[in-house]
Amino acid sequence: MSQTLQAAYAAKRKARRFAVQGIYEWQMSQNPVHEIEARTRVENAMHKVDLNYYHELLTQVVAQHEALDELLIPVLDRELSALDGVELATLRLGAYELRDHLEIPYRVVLDEAIELAKHFGGADSHKYINGVLDRLSSKLREAEKQQAK
Repeated sequence: MSQTLQAAYAAKRKARRFAVQGIYEWQMSQNPVHEIEARTRVENAMHKVDLNYYHELLTQVVAQHEALDELLIPVLDRELSALDGVELATLRLGAYELRDHLEIPYRVVLDEAIELAKHFGGADSHKYINGVLDRLSSKLREAEKQQAK
């Protein structure tokens, strides 16, 4: 893999990290998304972050959270309100990528969500995230999953 491609993947990974933190903050505080984004950009070194992707993830996941929740509810084993805030933010981001970014292989979406859960979540939350998003990917990416077999 070329260094340019590696840098692009790393920039997207960093965008996801900041986005999940912003989504979490929004869930907890209901602060306006533009304020969360502006503060994040001021307080962090963002020169190696895919800023367009960060902006898209943060704004679109928050704007579409109800539709994303409707996708998640059938594949959850508990109420949304029973989810840890980090789990919910990570699941919403993963659901958005599975639904709206078909150019990203479903396995990459799952791997990235697992890494976010390992970094920010509780001890075993990555296992839960993996299970939920795998079930969701069976609905949203059925053809892709069949080809992968």
